[in-house]
Amino acid sequence: MPSDSQQATPARVARIITRLNIGGPSIQAARLTTALEPFGFTTRLLHGRLGIGEGDMTYLLPAGANTAFIDTLCRPLSPIDDLRAIVRVYRELRQWQPHIVHTHMAKAGLVGRLATVGYNLTRGSAPRARVVHTYHGHVLEGYFTPLMTRAFITIERLLSRVSHRIVAISPAIRRELLDVYRIGRAEQYRVVALGFDLAPFAAIDDRARAEARRALDIPGGAVVVATVGRLTAIKQHRRFLEAFRVAAGAHPEALALIAGDGELRVELETQARSLGIADRVRFLGWRRDLPTIYGATDVFLLTSRNEGTPVALIEAMASGVPGVSTDVGGVQDVIGTPATGILAPSGDVAALAAGVSRLLADRDEREAMGARARQRVLARYGIERLVAEIAALYRDVLDAR
Repeated sequence: MPSDSQQATPARVARIITRLNIGGPSIQAARLTTALEPFGFTTRLLHGRLGIGEGDMTYLLPAGANTAFIDTLCRPLSPIDDLRAIVRVYRELRQWQPHIVHTHMAKAGLVGRLATVGYNLTRGSAPRARVVHTYHGHVLEGYFTPLMTRAFITIERLLSRVSHRIVAISPAIRRELLDVYRIGRAEQYRVVALGFDLAPFAAIDDRARAEARRALDIPGGAVVVATVGRLTAIKQHRRFLEAFRVAAGAHPEALALIAGDGELRVELETQARSLGIADRVRFLGWRRDLPTIYGATDVFLLTSRNEGTPVALIEAMASGVPGVSTDVGGVQDVIGTPATGILAPSGDVAALAAGVSRLLADRDEREAMGARARQRVLARYGIERLVAEIAALYRDVLDAR
């Protein structure tokens, strides 16, 4: 619990995120906007423009949250918009006069940290804002050409020099950033796992599962393999369809659910037809009733090429659904041991299919694994733990002044 002294001396925090699209960073940004107030921190959240086809999570913002929309802050590279975004954020900082600037995601990390450098240079003898940046994963593998990737690594190394703390959302991400990409110094890093309100998923029981399957018109006796996420290249849904086709060959009662949308939807629907599984794959688009999706699911399959902390996997596990996933990024930190999930090498369709088929074939094993998975994530990824750790991080940053 926060102390009386913390409540009596509120500190201003400017938190900057590229956009509030579907995903863990947006959920965290929305939840922390007001949750830190009892700990003595008042927040202004700056967020940018969604991309075409991206799901919108601004509905998660609490009523009365202090926010500002930066229309030139967006994910694609755009020198003119990026410069305008830096100027706009700089002006917001001048008005808000934060004690801490906390940036989330790559573009916001660039824009926000450069704007803070400019803001601090105008402070004269006044206290300067402390800078915190969170890596919710990174864009240093699987997103750009080798030349562009080297350029981004150089930029991140330079930005680390103006960061007082660097937050990684998993030990695996910290190891990659420090040991592989040599970004920042070890003493700058803190590992703070994401935290969510997992109560709606923890509440899923046998009755809720039956209701979910009725709501989605799942045939009796069917076994369901599902995934949730943006339909983009990094998520490798093509691998999902290929692995499902192999597993479904041995399980004619298997049905696939794909919740999410994006630029690859038409291509993926075409692939499902070419694989001969179109009648067994349902593309659901963006859904807000995620407990219904997970409640109807028997096995969750994640095929991403790169992940920070996979939110959908955490939600599935909290719902008592065992996961099969590529072993990338922070996935292993979430799944833990073979008793709580199945890992496969990235891109190994045969291994992914084998894991799915194994769980579809043995109801007792998947239910036992799902129960252990639920216990694991509920203990590690709750919202209360996240808020307390972020508050402690902010207090540490201010005390280090």
